[in-house]
Amino acid sequence: MKIIFFILTLFSFNLFADDHDDVLAAVEKYYEAREVRDFKTMVAHESKMGVCSTNSDGSFHKACLKSSVADYEKNFAAGFNSIFYPEAIKLTKDAYVVRFYYEGVVGENDQPYRTRVTTTWIKENGKWVMRTQHYSSASFGGVHQTVRSDFEEE
Repeated sequence: MKIIFFILTLFSFNLFADDHDDVLAAVEKYYEAREVRDFKTMVAHESKMGVCSTNSDGSFHKACLKSSVADYEKNFAAGFNSIFYPEAIKLTKDAYVVRFYYEGVVGENDQPYRTRVTTTWIKENGKWVMRTQHYSSASFGGVHQTVRSDFEEE
């Protein structure tokens, strides 16, 4: 009887297990890699099917792309950024929506930006990877405009 109880307990734990923390850890690792221009880690955290993107620059949806390290080395803008208030919402056992605020400075002129981000993370070959990303402007008035020194330690 104890063996049956143990097996049922183990089965029910796996049945209701939540990957919330694992997904948020993958998101954090991906965006930390963006910060330090670790393109190999970025590519490893993107779906092998490609990432479908919509940017906050007012353009139409971008084509779903399978990025490479070489692509990022050629096209990735310099800058600093930080994630604020990330939250993961489970859609299915293999899919989460993660949303957060993202702010920083980008480009040689340190252009400040603040944006809302919604990403979709899927389990692919046992690993959480990004499948979609959508950025929308969060330029609401009366708030601090980010500058490079905001990211410097005192």
